[in-house]
Amino acid sequence: MQIINNFIDGELIPPSSQQFLENVEPATGNVYSQIPESNRDDLSHAVAAAKKALPEWSGMSIEDRARILTRLADEVENASDELAKAEAIDNGKPISLAKAVDSYRASANIRFFAQAITQFSSESHSMGNEGINYTLRDPIGIVGTISPWNLPLYLFTWKIAPALAAGNVVIAKPSEVTPMTAFLFSKLCVKAGLPRGVLNILHGSGGNIGQAIVEHPEIKAISFTGGTATGKKLAATAAPMFKKLSLELGGKNPTLVFADCDFESTVNQVVRSAFANQGQICLCGSRIYIERPIYEKFKEAFLRQVEDLKIGDPLELSTQHGALVSQPHMDKVLSYIELAKKEGGQVLTGGERITLKGRCETGFFVSPTVIEGLPLSCRTNQEEIFGPVCTLQPFDNDDEAVSLANGTEYGLATSVWSNNLSRCHRLAKQLDFGIVWINCWLQRDLRTPFGGVKASGVGREGGLEALRFFTEPKNVCVKY
Repeated sequence: MQIINNFIDGELIPPSSQQFLENVEPATGNVYSQIPESNRDDLSHAVAAAKKALPEWSGMSIEDRARILTRLADEVENASDELAKAEAIDNGKPISLAKAVDSYRASANIRFFAQAITQFSSESHSMGNEGINYTLRDPIGIVGTISPWNLPLYLFTWKIAPALAAGNVVIAKPSEVTPMTAFLFSKLCVKAGLPRGVLNILHGSGGNIGQAIVEHPEIKAISFTGGTATGKKLAATAAPMFKKLSLELGGKNPTLVFADCDFESTVNQVVRSAFANQGQICLCGSRIYIERPIYEKFKEAFLRQVEDLKIGDPLELSTQHGALVSQPHMDKVLSYIELAKKEGGQVLTGGERITLKGRCETGFFVSPTVIEGLPLSCRTNQEEIFGPVCTLQPFDNDDEAVSLANGTEYGLATSVWSNNLSRCHRLAKQLDFGIVWINCWLQRDLRTPFGGVKASGVGREGGLEALRFFTEPKNVCVKY
């Protein structure tokens, strides 16, 4: 039984209460580690460490901060195999995905912002002969980050890297469902020489230590990724305290497939966009709309590929579809499949829990599920399921495609598959989403703004947007 500890003031220490939560391996259903159930005493200790570290870190030259963060990126890259294996065990995702996405992007995130801060500039505005205005961008101070369980280290580093690069000190809370890679990352911080107290990692439940971080008066900004319902509660707490907020929330993302698409490539990528990480990515395309002339052909090819996905032990390199992250989440996904049936949907493939032989016999596996025959207005098409479930529906023209795509409260991401670039550009303007992919999915440039509209969030992450969020602008006006 492995014991995970908090990371406070450069040291790995147990929670002050000595209370721990059980951490379950999704592929087996067995408890394999224990994590701290941190409380406000632990938070006070972390805030004190952060306050002590702030003057030196924020006052350090940009070049020196960048060098330390680059060393940290190197340590993460060197440990990529260990981190990928830990992510596969902790999350249930295939180890091939953890290597290609999670551990790779963790080091890439840190390296990108280590370089980006050296290029970060502010504005000046001449008033002719009267004088000049220039803008300073200073660190906020102590900031809080709360990251989710679906891409644990990837999204953990996506938040802390720009915060640290900008000169802030950080109180970070990883998901209590997938804490292992953040724990391993703590050790890499020590190895890389990150100064004590600059980053403090507190483990525990969202309702306990997560809420305490949001409420703490000395934590001046909160960056959160998670469900929309939790985001609403977080905003209700933080907004009256005038904290800066970045909320990356849920999605119910549409995929628009037109008859003039590159057929085989589109089928391949739409399968990937629906079921990558068992559908547990906020960007997954769970509502698939197909132009009527190719609907039946596309459906047949799509189902054939979905049924060929290899479901298995996440630690086997050949596995393409692993376990869902927890028993409660599996139960939620299965309940939505039953709801879809009651709403009149026809399950074309999947729709059931899978029992594997051997060590994964009691794991949380659900077969990739494709459902047809549901209207846009039903709950299955309106609510985020966040699992291996997608729906198919035909459309007849561009206007109907846009209406269907925009027809939920969410607005995170969408993809358009067509060789008519005039149409693609026109639809990109009409679609109410923070991200529009044209003939691709999950192709990312870290310089671009990332985030959604409507119930999918507030603010943007990535590139200059992240560095702006983690700094406070100050106008200086000089009269000649």
